[in-house]
Amino acid sequence: MARIMIFFMLPITPPDSVPSNESILLQIMVTMKAMPWYTVLPTVSEYMVENGWTRCFSSISEIGWPAYLVYLIVYLVIVEFGIYWMHRELHDIKPLYKHLHATHHIYNKQNTLSPFAGLAFHPLDGILQALPHVIALFLVPTHFMTHIILLFLEGIWTTNIHDCIHGKVWPVMGAGYHTIHHTTYRHNYGHYTIWMDWMFGTLRDPEVEPKKAS
Repeated sequence: MARIMIFFMLPITPPDSVPSNESILLQIMVTMKAMPWYTVLPTVSEYMVENGWTRCFSSISEIGWPAYLVYLIVYLVIVEFGIYWMHRELHDIKPLYKHLHATHHIYNKQNTLSPFAGLAFHPLDGILQALPHVIALFLVPTHFMTHIILLFLEGIWTTNIHDCIHGKVWPVMGAGYHTIHHTTYRHNYGHYTIWMDWMFGTLRDPEVEPKKAS
């Protein structure tokens, strides 16, 4: 009985919203070609940290937990702002879109999106969108290990928001919002939260979308 209840509780996925094996294989191939290049940014950032060019510190005990938490919040705000505008300009500046970001936006419908699309970028596109993490190192004192963990979480996060499953956790910029981005090209450029899109007038809520269509 429990198994039957769980089955009926699971979301039903329409057959026409499931990506084909060909789409998934292409996404994997694009990702694998770009993956070695993705390592360039953390390699360069670690070199700069080790040479003392940034404002990184190695131990939280150097500044204490209250200051660490304040700096972490500032760091995340800088990253949210930076990634929003980097992503938006990759759309608005036509040569950047044509030669870089269009590689990712061939997956523009729910039946072509999958978690495998999350890292399927032109290598330079992927590096540019992660660049705000490195810029923040020069602007705010940052715990280096926290910076590395946040870069790692980027990979998990970007696969999550391409699975087309809307988690409905406000103010998180989940897959429901990002699916709209892939279908309209003009909305929901944000990163972890919806706040930058809300502030700059590009937010479109997936909960409102069905009502507009009806």
